[in-house]
Amino acid sequence: MLTLNNEHRVDQAQWCPSPNFNLRPDPDDISLLVIHNISLPPEQFGGDYIQALFQNCLNPDDHPYFREIHQLTVSSHFLIRRDGSLLQFVPCDRRAWHAGVSCFAGRENCNDFSIGIELEGADTVPYEDAQYATLTELTALLQSHYPAIDDTRITGHEDIAPGRKTDPGPAFDWAAYRARLTRFKEEMA
Repeated sequence: MLTLNNEHRVDQAQWCPSPNFNLRPDPDDISLLVIHNISLPPEQFGGDYIQALFQNCLNPDDHPYFREIHQLTVSSHFLIRRDGSLLQFVPCDRRAWHAGVSCFAGRENCNDFSIGIELEGADTVPYEDAQYATLTELTALLQSHYPAIDDTRITGHEDIAPGRKTDPGPAFDWAAYRARLTRFKEEMA
């Protein structure tokens, strides 16, 4: 079982601190969960390139695409790899720089009040069952600690930045994820 400690970090996650965060305007206002995807290079999985990007260490000479993105200062709170392993880059009570220009339910700047979870993946590549399992357990844990994140306040990057972002994409099975989350919470009750 995943657990969250007093430092707003998941005890079972590999801690990979990113400098790409700052204080939230209101640290008690954590009320949205945003699901993303990422793969570096695009549609290639494995390696440490995502971690390097989030820690500002991506070598632009390792791949032509990296020359376009190596200077970005971005990070999510979490990354779930293809095998379901969990990495954390920013404590949940801090504002990770994952959403960019965004709006949810009429409210702008989603970084201010959201937690970002990246799935190692691509829009049109099916996600692994191990990823859904970790995502489900992590979601339930975050909802238990931040009760303003109810089931209606879980969304995709594509929904808060339409026209600019497309992730987690059509390969993400929202219905299966939501059903799995409901079952998980019922079993834990």
